[in-house]
Amino acid sequence: MKQKLSNEEYNEYVEQVTPTYSVWKNCFNAFWVGGLICVIGELIFAFFTTKLGFGKDDAASFESMCLVLLSVILTGLNAYGHIAKLGGAGALVPITGFANSVAAPAIEYQKEGQVFGIGVKIFTIAGPVILYGIFTSWILGILYYFGGMFGLW
Repeated sequence: MKQKLSNEEYNEYVEQVTPTYSVWKNCFNAFWVGGLICVIGELIFAFFTTKLGFGKDDAASFESMCLVLLSVILTGLNAYGHIAKLGGAGALVPITGFANSVAAPAIEYQKEGQVFGIGVKIFTIAGPVILYGIFTSWILGILYYFGGMFGLW
């Protein structure tokens, strides 16, 4: 038989099971984790420019590729989820977080096959970002074009 809870009992239960978070701790963790990712990126950039003699544009491209590769490897080793849990937005906002959002569903659903597993689920998280990013850039491109036509900029 089900027991009905009073409003007070329900509110007490909700308070007991709701996790508490420290905003300052979360902000600090996001700051240093995101900063560490950026420092790693700068070290990779410096390696490509100083040791390998790449130009700034080429070094930046290779830096991005290395960060994406590192993120995918850490996702495959089930380590990036722990980093993201600790760092929050500091780990999810940079390019490494985007790579993780594409790789994680692909890894999770690979047992369902290439088409119905990976093919269907790979962009479940990153798909909306790609869609609205492309759509927004298209709208801004049209505005920029017509703004230039009418001498607004």
